[in-house]
Amino acid sequence: MKKKILVTGGAGYIGSHTVVELFKSGYLPIIVDNMCNTSERNLSGINKILNTELPFHNVDCTDLKQMERIYALYEDIHACIHFAAYKSVEDSVKYPEKYYKNNIGSLETLLKCFEQAKFKNLIFSSSCTVYGMPDKLPVDERAPFKKAESPYGETKQKCELLIQNNNCNSVSLRYFNPIGSHESGLIGDCSSDNASNLVPIVAEVAAGLRAKLTVNGNDYDTHDGTCVRDYIHVQDLAIAHVKALDYLLEHEVKEVFNVGTGHGLSVLDIVTAFEASNNLKLKYAIGDRRAGDVEKIYADGAKIKKVLGWKAVRTTEEALIAAWNWQKSTQDA
Repeated sequence: MKKKILVTGGAGYIGSHTVVELFKSGYLPIIVDNMCNTSERNLSGINKILNTELPFHNVDCTDLKQMERIYALYEDIHACIHFAAYKSVEDSVKYPEKYYKNNIGSLETLLKCFEQAKFKNLIFSSSCTVYGMPDKLPVDERAPFKKAESPYGETKQKCELLIQNNNCNSVSLRYFNPIGSHESGLIGDCSSDNASNLVPIVAEVAAGLRAKLTVNGNDYDTHDGTCVRDYIHVQDLAIAHVKALDYLLEHEVKEVFNVGTGHGLSVLDIVTAFEASNNLKLKYAIGDRRAGDVEKIYADGAKIKKVLGWKAVRTTEEALIAAWNWQKSTQDA
């Protein structure tokens, strides 16, 4: 019997890729998603990749009665991987209450469900934004939480604290910047809101959906003046969740891990790499700094490699080719 794993936000960008890797690794993912920021395309794509029909429940994860109903329906859920959250730094600055209510509220609901659950194992979708502006790079898991640069980052900080104060077993994965999409081209980022992350915006510029890329500031203390991030292929990130789950089911722990490549690339580095990887040219212009942006951050990945045996294996170029292929496929769909 496959162990049942509840995956909230399982039809979303990272969730859909993780669902695929979970099933391939012998687990049975149960997808819960209210579809407010994704598409049926990802659900059908998951099932096409896996040649199966996975359980799916269209439920808002802040709805306690509905979440309790799901837990009652599947009495032997071994763990929950919690992705269900709004994810845009820029959007969170404009609509902070929306982020507090959904991102923190959905976790609070889930922890209430754990009070009656047989298994209290949680993998939480956290973020490098919990570090704020780190004092030292690369940043490792011992770095203290600094003032969050956005409401989104603040929700991730508060959620991690809620988990630490709960009696569940947990692994919080602090992602850096996921990019790319599945090699099949059947699943990807189906967010309904306007793209606010760099690589999807770059892909839209390449597709002619935007006239140009606006680079938000070129006067930062970096090698070319633009912000530096750690970009990780989403399929590598998905596999990290499987590794974390394997570990969590064998150990009663509360752990946190960075999930990144350990290498920082600037905005202009990504522009150049996207052009070279896909043999095209991009139009861009320098604009003002954007509220909520951290100047530079990249991961120290020693801990996750040592404890979980995980490291990123796919290249930035592979991710950028996949991102462009996904963009083209969305226009053909």
